[in-house]
Amino acid sequence: MAQDRIIAGIDIGTTKICALVGRVTPGRPIQILGTGIMPANGLSKGVITDIDQATESIREAIRKAERPSGFSIRSAYVSVGGAHIGSQNCDGVAAIGRGDRPIIRDDLDRALENARAIPLPHNRQILHSIPREYTIDEQRNIKNPLGMIGYRLEVEAHVITGSRTAIQNIAHCVEANDVQIAEIVLQPLASCEAVLTDDERKQGVALIDIGGGTTDLAIVFGGGFWETKVFPVGGNHISNDIGWALHVPFPAAEDAKVRYGHAVAAEVDSGDEIDMPVFGGEGHQRFSRQQICTLIEERVTEMFETVNKHVHDVGVADYLAAGIVLTGGCADLSGIRTVAERVFQMPVRLGAPQSMAGRFESLANPKFSTAVGLLEWGRKKIQAEPPTVQDGELGAEGGFWWWLRNTLNRLAP
Repeated sequence: MAQDRIIAGIDIGTTKICALVGRVTPGRPIQILGTGIMPANGLSKGVITDIDQATESIREAIRKAERPSGFSIRSAYVSVGGAHIGSQNCDGVAAIGRGDRPIIRDDLDRALENARAIPLPHNRQILHSIPREYTIDEQRNIKNPLGMIGYRLEVEAHVITGSRTAIQNIAHCVEANDVQIAEIVLQPLASCEAVLTDDERKQGVALIDIGGGTTDLAIVFGGGFWETKVFPVGGNHISNDIGWALHVPFPAAEDAKVRYGHAVAAEVDSGDEIDMPVFGGEGHQRFSRQQICTLIEERVTEMFETVNKHVHDVGVADYLAAGIVLTGGCADLSGIRTVAERVFQMPVRLGAPQSMAGRFESLANPKFSTAVGLLEWGRKKIQAEPPTVQDGELGAEGGFWWWLRNTLNRLAP
């Protein structure tokens, strides 16, 4: 009988670092056991800018997550993002033979490995290679060729790459806290695992993850990932616009955006005013809330228009029957769904993690989609390749002590 497993995820974003510990039980939602959230010091747009500060922020997030869970994190799925992320679609081929045997997993691996054989600059590395569709002897649109008969297997793969140094710096900060990396996962891919439904995946959907420093796009069609893109603009740019236009400090602009912001200025009372500190030694000054919301609406519209242009440029706009799912820290901005519907001219919904259990209800928020998605990603890996844990080994599962505690829990009345 399959046993419970304990896994961990560490989401390293521009504004926050979130560490989660969860229990994976076959047939049940992931149970969140511990959560640790810290400001992302030493990072800018998802990229490490100060090793010591970033390492300390990750350390504190890990400690906070370990405390309520009762487990030590020794291995974790870690997110990565940033404008350095790139992607391209590549083809790979594998000869099956005389067509006298069914296709096996090794054939799929060989075809995908050939698709990964692309020339890369020395400072870039492959993060993910995701099959889009297979072809067997010119028969296209095959999703799962295992067990089928053929002479020639072809795969069209979506290959995601990133800056080698940026990825190594993230790995260094995590491993400096005595945590091994189970896998580095692109942030929008993790978010998809937490917020998309099976129907949306099959019919075609675009997930837009709006973080502090970047806006990430993942297009899912036919059940698989079809396109990914990272845009170097996010929620912090909205706050910067307010700060520059009104000559107020960034923290005050960020606070005004969060507390009073609305992406549709016309829906705000023109008589509302906000008191904010200003530069120049003049203390505080009152500003029209509608003026601030106009700045927000202009930036949000520009962000969505940039994403919409890319969606049309890659030719997938007509395949998004399920429309748009907005998630990420900026997705709960009032009125943002209205602007998205206006720009994309298709259905839009807000996406937040739902399929989880535990006492951490606050995680059912768009800003935690990536963190929860890392656990969902890990759950799929466990289901696909059940790992074995040696007696006395202490990994993400807790080793012998995890086994003992789990056994006692199951025996308890």
